[in-house]
Amino acid sequence: MSEIDPKIDALVPAWLYLPDISERWGVVITEVRDMVRNRTLLAVRRGPNKSLQVPADFIEDDGPVKHLVGTLTVLRDCGFSDQEILEWMFTEDDSLPGSPIQALRENRGTEVKRRAQAMAL
Repeated sequence: MSEIDPKIDALVPAWLYLPDISERWGVVITEVRDMVRNRTLLAVRRGPNKSLQVPADFIEDDGPVKHLVGTLTVLRDCGFSDQEILEWMFTEDDSLPGSPIQALRENRGTEVKRRAQAMAL
């Protein structure tokens, strides 16, 4: 996991530390770290301590946003880097409308995954 590009960092409105996520979900920190290691949750190093952080919009009270894990898999299968995934997820798309992460949070995951799969073609 590399340090985040300032341009991409500016697209993400809020971040959460891994311990905060584990507390919110009521799980041990190793479960959240395993999700990052297994690439089912995207985290980048940022801030003065270069700590692992996850976009707050990826997180709901009981786990990752619905369809996020599948969308991350599709984008990684398309060859996207973590930075490119963040840029795509947080950039407005007039055809959705809104950003892909906004659409996922509004339970429009099918539309988001369809656009992600189309990029692989």
